Amino acid sequence: MQKKILITDDTKTWLYFHQETIKELYNDTFDIQMCDSAVQAYNLVQRNKTNPFDIIITDLQMEDSHEPQTAGEWLINHIKKTDEYSTTKIIIISAMSNIEDIAKKLNVECISKQRLINNKLLLKYMFEKLMPYLSSTI
Repeated sequence: MQKKILITDDTKTWLYFHQETIKELYNDTFDIQMCDSAVQAYNLVQRNKTNPFDIIITDLQMEDSHEPQTAGEWLINHIKKTDEYSTTKIIIISAMSNIEDIAKKLNVECISKQRLINNKLLLKYMFEKLMPYLSSTI
């Protein structure tokens, strides 16, 4: 069965950047689905409990309705409460300056958008760290 990725970002440019980067690195290895809000992503996660996403990539700053948390933090916390997603790998990709602190607090991985723009291979290295079998698929 094809591995599944969910990408969540409120900026369409970033959604397509991530999608195209993954396709460039892995061809059609993944079934990629995209959402432009944390609420939309959470609803999709709930509808996919019987076949959970393997990797979820999320921005932090999206819609404002989750304060005092960012929407991305809200999404991650809700995913982590869903038993069917206990083995799903989560990556924050954000321009927030404190991304590493937030990722550490949530026990997830992170890549800054600024670094990713300059080196798309960072996403490949992260995927291979999280899913070691991927190194043999390229």
